[in-house]
Amino acid sequence: MANPRTPLGLFGTDDLIDPDDLAIRDTVRKHVDEKIRPHLADWYESGEIPARDLARELGTLGVLGMHLEGYGCAGTTATAYGLACMELEAGDSGLRSLVSVQGSLAMFAIWKHGSEEQKQEWLPRMAAGDAIGCFGLTEPDFGSNPAGMRTRAVRDGDDWVLDGAKMWITNGSVADVAVVWARVDDPADDKVRGFVVPTDTPGFSAPVIKKKMSLRASVTSELVLEGVRLPSSAVLPEATGLSGPLSCLNEARYGIVFGALGAARDCLETAIAYTREREIFDKPLAGYQLTQAKLADMTLELGKGMLLALHLGKLKDAGTLAPEQVSLGKLNNVREAIAIARECRTLLGAAGITLEYPIMRHANNLESVLTYEGTSEVHQLVIGQALTGESAFR
Repeated sequence: MANPRTPLGLFGTDDLIDPDDLAIRDTVRKHVDEKIRPHLADWYESGEIPARDLARELGTLGVLGMHLEGYGCAGTTATAYGLACMELEAGDSGLRSLVSVQGSLAMFAIWKHGSEEQKQEWLPRMAAGDAIGCFGLTEPDFGSNPAGMRTRAVRDGDDWVLDGAKMWITNGSVADVAVVWARVDDPADDKVRGFVVPTDTPGFSAPVIKKKMSLRASVTSELVLEGVRLPSSAVLPEATGLSGPLSCLNEARYGIVFGALGAARDCLETAIAYTREREIFDKPLAGYQLTQAKLADMTLELGKGMLLALHLGKLKDAGTLAPEQVSLGKLNNVREAIAIARECRTLLGAAGITLEYPIMRHANNLESVLTYEGTSEVHQLVIGQALTGESAFR
């Protein structure tokens, strides 16, 4: 049995995981702890990360598009990918975001909906971290309602010309390729289509968003498309309508189900260690009933979230995972993770707001995780529709 002072050890969740998946998890955990964690506070404070070096490092580790088959991807189980996301986010949500956007959004879009030529051109380089991708769906005025997008793609001979803007795009200003979703401006085909856009295409720019209090160890950008001319081969041939980008979002949301638990676990383990060492009125803070009640309640929620994540992982590996089930996981695990982070902060007192400890950094990051890839309200409505058969989105 795992160390009983380890929150998830009390649940014995390792016994539910395939040994090969555990080995992948442990490899990612060791790499994050030894190679990346020592730099995270500095990156967060400065608001800058060595994104290209990190991408190559993570490519060598094998986590970029790790759950995809072929084209240089490892083809792991969905559970292994989820566990890797957990370890990455135990480091920082920005680190997991880089991997999620690369693998579950940009790479998955090309892998699932792209042509063979697009796959051969981009996926091997992206899996190795030699090329970075981003995913352009959200717009300045249309986040939770992607159907209202204003980015347009217009036919001009054999080419397409794109105009519009996207907002809150992870990896945007360091990307080599952007998967951009646009409404086809054609009365005969007013559908959303995906385009593979090399970022050195004239008319494409990606201003960095710097003034942010969350996900500071992550690159966040706006995408601006002004007369971006693309050949017909840039279209993702297998994606027509919003089902294309939404299928990609479902992949990323699945990673968040596990990832948010990594941030929560890191907060809780930090709080346990701190309360055992911190003395208050001549005895450890951990020796007080109120402290133990908080730790017990947080451990319970973390463990329940982990059991849910592992169950969803098994469903995904079996090919039976439904979008509303991903919503259950995203809604519950992010909501509980941010509650755990806030409660852990109280146990550290004033020390909890410093970058000497990871708790406030995780709490700030989870504010973004709470609202991206579908707000809590959106996931409540997805679940509500599954339960009632009635859509309450309008």
